[in-house]
Amino acid sequence: MDKLFGFIGTGNMGGALAQAAAKSLQADKLLLADHDGEKARALAKRLNAVYADNAQIANQADYIFIGVKPQMLSELAGELSPLLLARKTPYVLVSMAAGVKIEKLRALFGPAPIIRIMPNIPCRANEGAVLYAACDVSDEALSAFLSAMSAAGRLLPMDEKLFDAGTAVSGCGPAYAFMFIEALADGGVACGLSRKNALTLAAQTLLGSAKLFLEGDTHPEQLKDDVCSPAGSTIQGVRALEQNNFRSALIEAVIASCESTKKLG
Repeated sequence: MDKLFGFIGTGNMGGALAQAAAKSLQADKLLLADHDGEKARALAKRLNAVYADNAQIANQADYIFIGVKPQMLSELAGELSPLLLARKTPYVLVSMAAGVKIEKLRALFGPAPIIRIMPNIPCRANEGAVLYAACDVSDEALSAFLSAMSAAGRLLPMDEKLFDAGTAVSGCGPAYAFMFIEALADGGVACGLSRKNALTLAAQTLLGSAKLFLEGDTHPEQLKDDVCSPAGSTIQGVRALEQNNFRSALIEAVIASCESTKKLG
């Protein structure tokens, strides 16, 4: 691929996607910049990519990834907008700012093809979920973007009006998953397992269960029932979870995250 991909912001999400892009791009086609220059420089060295600054990316990159916090967008737009408006070559703006709609991005950065995305932290392990919505992006440009991001995990097109809900599930969900792993392991330790073994068993169980669902066509409820033998141990555990409002707590967590995400925009 001969397109130039530039990342402004190489924190948790920007860095994870840059690592994914590095798997399909030539080293000199990946530009990395961050307000913490040492962070971007270190990642560029590790990925054999090019350390750059914001202006270089704004002037040269075919895909300009915006990986800064929503509250930093206005300041960044003030820096980049004049450069983008002066460009003679086409580019695509790719924003991962939570809660910030395409309409606002255009008001900040000017008219341009935009892909709004929301990745999650499992992209680091190439098993992420990346929501995306494209506006005025050609089929060819979108195809090149999807190809470059394929190593991040599953890329899912989504209507922009559902982005906040999607973010609450896939963007915030890993935190809940890690809490589940920790709590499941705590239970194992309480029953006599070593911490190391308990964590390994908990994490592998979550990974395997997710894979079993994604690679099949069976509803999670049926898969749960398959584990719950009559008068068995598992159904007693399920009963205990229901007594403690396990599912209700997760539903409320997603709704709370969704409402919070809406306020970011």
